[in-house]
Amino acid sequence: MKKWAKLLLAGGMASLVSCQNAAQQQSNGVVAEEMSNLRPPAYPLITVDPYLSVWSMGDELNGDATRHWTGVANDLQGIIRVDGKSYYFLGEEMTETETVLPLAGLEESWNYSLEKPSDKWKELAYEEGNQWKTTKGAFTNGDDSPAPNQWNTEDIWVRRTFELEKTDFYDLLLNVHHDDNVKIYLNGVLAYEKEGWVSTPATVAINEEAKNALKKGENLLAIHCQNTTGGAFLDAGLVEVLQPSVSIAHADQTFSKVNATETLYSFDAGGVELDVTFTAPMLPDNLEIMTRPANYVSFEVQAKDGKEHEVQVYFSAAGNLAVNTMNQQVTWERPQIAGLKAMKIGTSTQPVLEKKGDNVRIDWGYLYLTAADQENITSQIDVNTNSVAGFAKNGKLSDKDADQKPIALDDQMITSAFSFDFGKVGDSSQHDFLTLAYDDLYSVQFFNKNLKAWWKKYGMTTEQMLQAAQTDYAKLKAASEQFDKQLYQDAYNAAGKEYAEMCALVYRQAVAAHKTVEGPDGELFFFSKENFSNGSIGTVDVTYPSAPLFLIYNPDLLKGMIEPIFYYSESGKWAKPFPAHDVGTYPLANGQTYGEDMPVEEAGNMLLLTAAIAKVEGNADYAKKHWDIMTTWVEYLAKEGFDPANQLCTDDFAGHLAHNANLSVKAILAIAGYGQLAETLGKTADAEKYTALAKDFAQKWMEKAEDGDHYSLTFDKKGTWSQKYNMVWNKLLGLDIFPEEVAQKEIAYYLTKQKDYGLPLDSRKNYTKSDWVIWTAAMADEEADEKALIEPMYTYIDETPNRIPVSDWHETTNAESVGFRARSVVGGYFMPVLKDQLLKN
Repeated sequence: MKKWAKLLLAGGMASLVSCQNAAQQQSNGVVAEEMSNLRPPAYPLITVDPYLSVWSMGDELNGDATRHWTGVANDLQGIIRVDGKSYYFLGEEMTETETVLPLAGLEESWNYSLEKPSDKWKELAYEEGNQWKTTKGAFTNGDDSPAPNQWNTEDIWVRRTFELEKTDFYDLLLNVHHDDNVKIYLNGVLAYEKEGWVSTPATVAINEEAKNALKKGENLLAIHCQNTTGGAFLDAGLVEVLQPSVSIAHADQTFSKVNATETLYSFDAGGVELDVTFTAPMLPDNLEIMTRPANYVSFEVQAKDGKEHEVQVYFSAAGNLAVNTMNQQVTWERPQIAGLKAMKIGTSTQPVLEKKGDNVRIDWGYLYLTAADQENITSQIDVNTNSVAGFAKNGKLSDKDADQKPIALDDQMITSAFSFDFGKVGDSSQHDFLTLAYDDLYSVQFFNKNLKAWWKKYGMTTEQMLQAAQTDYAKLKAASEQFDKQLYQDAYNAAGKEYAEMCALVYRQAVAAHKTVEGPDGELFFFSKENFSNGSIGTVDVTYPSAPLFLIYNPDLLKGMIEPIFYYSESGKWAKPFPAHDVGTYPLANGQTYGEDMPVEEAGNMLLLTAAIAKVEGNADYAKKHWDIMTTWVEYLAKEGFDPANQLCTDDFAGHLAHNANLSVKAILAIAGYGQLAETLGKTADAEKYTALAKDFAQKWMEKAEDGDHYSLTFDKKGTWSQKYNMVWNKLLGLDIFPEEVAQKEIAYYLTKQKDYGLPLDSRKNYTKSDWVIWTAAMADEEADEKALIEPMYTYIDETPNRIPVSDWHETTNAESVGFRARSVVGGYFMPVLKDQLLKN
């Protein structure tokens, strides 16, 4: 059994582990990974890109459905069968449903009114007047929505009659998609109400009184929806929950831990210990491997009571990993791949790159589940309840698949499932694994050209990639474990144990919020997605905070993030004298879609990022390629950057701000960074000109921002303050434009302003951005000050009530997320590591 599964339970073991680590550190200078006390708000399980991203959003792996980062169920299930008794260890029981009343979608009819009707409108006997119209399909105000009916008023009332042949349902749920506030009635009785929205179709409980109002024959579904702001959408139907066919217990979870590339669990079930490991071999120095859309799930079993037990393990991946909404139909097949048992599921329509947006999941390409082609492994593609019941009864699967296809998942949940028969298990552990992968066919559209994922650059077919994943398992698992130790060591050296645990937790989140593709000329593009902030692709001010992670472990990835922005300007498609904010809405990178420019922000970001690349690489070759456009940008900053006009910066949620002192710091240091690059390239006149300008601006900045014991939020508003996180580059790049005492004066002031869960972003609100707090912490000269600023970020992550992938925007008074989740900007948590490495060198 694995060492990590042996060390865990007794409280006294923590001291033993600490002593062991201290001894090891003294003997060889390496800090072993210690037992983690951090409670992740969500555990990464399968992490490849913004579409293939599955998380456990609770403390117990078998306590809830596994979910996409957006919160929508992406169901993985795991069951261990010991001596004929079955126990869930992964996911939750998936109840089967049948559609009673389908979503309107594009075809089903409604009667609707945009004018307020009389109070009787929600009753079946109500007689509709001329104000009521008839139409087919759902309602929206969005131009890019599949709903056919435009709804642009604040309120809408809809009615829909339907027939029932029975009312004795095991359970009945609403299937609803609404934006915003809604009240839903069945035969005049309130069934469901919510202020806010459900942004994709979801099943919700119905009030018992409304269920009791249903009758055989004709019934009425009536809805009033209000669009209070932004987008609008309305659709609804009914589904019946079917009675479960088998009862399964739950295994006892005894251990969990998140490393950089692996998430580890242990369970007890019927005298057997089960270790489950989710491995994402995101090795940043090996792009062929890092970009493979394949993760591993491995199982290790061992008797813990001195007896022998018959043990089988079941794992399934549901078709909802391959759809955007549950009313989409899927089809399946078994590709013939030498050496593998393989199963494949995807939508029947395959709308490749037809959707864009934020809260959207992939519905093209194919989900694969593969394992070794050996006798002790059986498999099945079938309705979930059939596979689960068959395994619970027989300890194996039928190797036969469902005949009917395609099937809409809200009618029947289709899963691909494997069963591993370990036979008699005693004191010696037994091990096996499977691969979960996704071929998206085409990944991103870049100025109307569809681009493929980077791994395809190496000439591999999907089948060859899956074979390579199987063959490479042992060496990639070892390499992943070694990388995890390196990353932990790097972070531990920079700021200690708690900081190292944070970095390990967010590594996969930061990487998997990107998609790596081959550009039109074979170049590397590493596109970010603005998860739950607006869905933009390739956003410059999302790249900027995430940069430290990639500067440390592979600056080519940072180049891949900014290269599309360089292209956008250099091609003439973007003609302004500063960079674009983004190149589109994920996954369509056809030009900026954000509604407003951030001129100083993005110009400063691009120049500083390019200067940072030169610093870590020891040359300015990359800057030389883009010198002309960088000169345009630095000239813009020379004119407009010192005292920014009323505009947005990366903290756009805080609103417009004129005379922004922190934004001015960015512009000043970006000008200095350009001067440093010019010096490296032998452009002496430019180096002297822009370095002198930056120093002059810095002196003026200190005068204008001076506010007693700190520097103000804006030049014109004294008695205010803000985090000057941009100033971290002054020391890290060796620019020395600002005297060091400026940063330390700010640090001393910040330490007086901290709340329970961190340092607020500025004096306007109590919320903060955790990535910026850690950048700010890296400005500190004293290790104690740096750790004092970082520690509340650890507490926030450990105690936040929001069970979602780490949110970078939270309240410092109660640890609640204000917005955002699963974003790449947590790569900014690595700024102290970057500082440690740059200043040591």
